[in-house]
Amino acid sequence: MGTRSATMSGEVQAWRCMQESVVHESQWFQVRVDEVMQPDGVRGTYVHVVAPASVTVLALRDDDQVVLTRQWIYTHGGTEWRLPGGAVDDKTDPDPAAAARRELAEETGLRAAHWEPLGQIHGADSLSNHVDHVFLATGLREGEASLGPGEADLRVRTLPFQQVLDLVGQGQLPHAGSAHAVLTMALRRTAA
Repeated sequence: MGTRSATMSGEVQAWRCMQESVVHESQWFQVRVDEVMQPDGVRGTYVHVVAPASVTVLALRDDDQVVLTRQWIYTHGGTEWRLPGGAVDDKTDPDPAAAARRELAEETGLRAAHWEPLGQIHGADSLSNHVDHVFLATGLREGEASLGPGEADLRVRTLPFQQVLDLVGQGQLPHAGSAHAVLTMALRRTAA
């Protein structure tokens, strides 16, 4: 009876980590192999990647143009459209909103007067703890971009919101945070 009521209410029992082992570490992430106890008492191992959070910014101009970047994405072997964004730097960013402001300015030169959170994405939750914090930026003003290492090929473009929504529908904007931001905005517009 107790298990059934917990299932009906949506509650689940937690897994317990008995021991953590880091098997690989870089400046970007760790690979861990944890000894775990599942709720049913079964012991096992869970291999996962511990990665810093990231941010994605839907920068929307007053004329309803969306700011996009196009860049070679090594892990996917090709160029992709995506919204501006990047990693949250625990040393310099006090929170994800600060990282979003920094990333938008670095990649595009833009600064925004208004910021609003649009949610969080867990893009690979069986593999990684990675969280992408998604923001809307409006009231944009121009500035100078400051591209970092590995971003020499980054190009900035603007497209009308509807065309960007079409890119999502056609699978041409595969980045999860970018697609989430555009779809969230589209749903808001439909509801209004």
